[in-house]
Formats: sequence, C-alpha cells, structure tokens
Amino acid sequence: MCVALLVGCGGPAAPDAAPGDVRRLLDRRADALLDRDARAYRATGRETEATEDFDNLREVPLQSWQYRLTDFRRSGARATATADLRYRIKGYDSEPLTTSRALTLQERDGRWYVTAEGPAKKATQQLWDQGPVTSVRGAHSLVLGVGRGEEDETTLHEYADLADRAVPLVRDAWREKWPLRVVVMVPESLEGMAGLLGSPASGYQGIAAVTTGETGGSGAAPADRIIVNPEAYGVLGDFGKQVVLTHETTHVATRAHTSPATPLWLSEGFADWVGYRGTGRSAAQAAPELRRAVQRDELPAALPDDDAFGFSGDAGKLAQAYEGSWLACRMIADQWGEEPLTRFYEEVGTHKKKPGAVEDALREVLDITPQEFTERWRTYLREELG
Repeated sequence: MCVALLVGCGGPAAPDAAPGDVRRLLDRRADALLDRDARAYRATGRETEATEDFDNLREVPLQSWQYRLTDFRRSGARATATADLRYRIKGYDSEPLTTSRALTLQERDGRWYVTAEGPAKKATQQLWDQGPVTSVRGAHSLVLGVGRGEEDETTLHEYADLADRAVPLVRDAWREKWPLRVVVMVPESLEGMAGLLGSPASGYQGIAAVTTGETGGSGAAPADRIIVNPEAYGVLGDFGKQVVLTHETTHVATRAHTSPATPLWLSEGFADWVGYRGTGRSAAQAAPELRRAVQRDELPAALPDDDAFGFSGDAGKLAQAYEGSWLACRMIADQWGEEPLTRFYEEVGTHKKKPGAVEDALREVLDITPQEFTERWRTYLREELG
C-alpha cells in the first residue's frame, strides 16, 4: 500500500535538504564495503572507528550496494537520516533487494561521519544486523548463518546439501525458467527469524521455514530468501527437512508465475505436491490431521481460504489447510496429469486479481466448474483418507 504524506500548516516539519557531502559520504561507504576496504569504511564513521557492519558482512558475496537518501534532519552538528539501501548478492539476485536504513551522523571539522546504522522504523532486520554472517556455498545454494562458530559450520553445510538436492527435484517438477539456485538464511533462533520477517516470534512457533519475495507475475523473482526457524527445523527428521526445503524452493521457482490472484491453497498445495512428489508417502501418512477429521465425519465443505493459513491460529486447523491443499494439487496430478497441474498454476497467475482467476483457469485448463472441482476434491478426500 502506498501512502502519500501531505504537510500543511501545523503539520510536521519538513526534512532538511541533504547536503551533497552526505550523499557522497554514503557513496564512499558503499564503495568501501564492495571493495572490502576496511580502512576506507572506517573513515566514513570517524567518531566511533566502528566497522561492525563491515565485519558482519565480510563473508556475504555482494554484487552491488547503494544508498539513496529519503530523509535528512539536522540539529546543529548532528543529524538523522533514512535511506533506501539496494543490494544484490552476487550470483543469486537478478534484481536488487531494497530495505530502509536509519542512520545517525555527526559533523566534525566540516565533514559528516556515520555514527550508527540500522533498520529504519518499521523495516525488517537484515541478517548482518544480528551478528557476523557465516557463508557456505553449495552447488545450487548459498547458505548464510549467524550466531555460529566454526564447529557449527557443519550444520550450514547440511543445509546446503539439502538445498542442493531440492533444486533438481523442483526443476524436474516445474519446467518453466527459473534461476535454479536459492539463498537460505539461518538465524540463531526463532527470535532472529522473527526479526528478519518483522513479525512477533509467537507467530512462527512450529513453522520450520518461510520464503520471502514479491509476487506479481512480473517474469522475474529478484531476491527470494528462504528463512529457516532453526528451532522448529532442527527437530525434524531427514525426510521432513528435505520436504521443507523442497517446498520452499518451489516457492522460489514459481514466484514469477505467482500473482495476487493465486490463492494460498494453490501456492502452498503445489509446493507441498513438489515436496512429496516421488517420495512414496501415502495421503494417510502425509495428511494425519485431515485424516482424523475425515474419520470423525468432519469433511471440509470447501477448499481452505487464505485466512486458514494464518500462522497464529489453531495448529491443527493450519495443518488441515496445508494437507487439504496438497491433496487438491495431488488430485489434479492424478486425474488430469502433472502437466495440466502446472498449466493450471500458470493460468491462475496470469490474472492480477482474484475474482474469476481460479474459475477461469479451471474451465480453461481442466474443463470443470469450481463447484464440480470442490465436490471431486471432497470425494477424493473420502477415498484417500476415509
């Protein structure tokens, strides 16, 4: 949502015009970081001599790093500023990721220096805000972790191995063009995950991983990140860990064909379908919550709506939403074929708004009405789980 701020009589004071030397200061700071020049970076923050951000980013392979000032307010020799930071990870981001940063500055001897930098108000943390980043490269993946000593590097290599197996699995199921590589971020804790997502930690308890990125059917997935909850992910077995990473990698692959019109039952169900594809898991094994509901004669009346996927709700209902969505996509693959399933996904994603998107795609690709599809899905649930 875009909000225009209008300043009139009695309104907040307008920001000061940022002097050109402040803009040049941030340019020098960015260049020093890209050049890995600690001395030049330190020179941009003379008062504290601090290079914490520089050190925390030492192992992150950066392609670009650029600040654009959006606000500057001066009070004597001190100032506060906000800037849009646009950066790319080399070899992984086709377009820059943008985040808002808050800076404090001080003027000394006619020159400005940065004395502090961090997330702007309402902006999410970046991984390096949480500590020194450790980097592990896989064949198809880059794993970035914080709060981990050398002995924990083995754990990050395990994440890379899982992601490297996930990419070919997704490539085999989703034949459309995508980058065939993923960035996996591993914070130290659930609280660290929440900081990266800008939401309370309570909303992600029990959630093993999520994928961030912009939808819109733009034809590009510029900077997806798979963010792991090390507490929930760590208790999974090897099979569960692989399914989760394959599921999240599917979101990366399908991002360019996912739009605001794509319902969550389709995007999450398709990702689970890819995750379980070829594993031999039966519906009863992979959908235990929904199976119990069906056996209690509590068959869902309709496919889950987007609200059913809220992380802070009932865990059992959330599980049923995912399981029912997976079985809807599994049913399409079983009864129409895998290729019609991917075409159905793509067709829904060509719409910009939800009204009519699924209905049109069902008719266009599967030659069925929404009502007929729902009834066929309910019958499928009875047969597979009853």
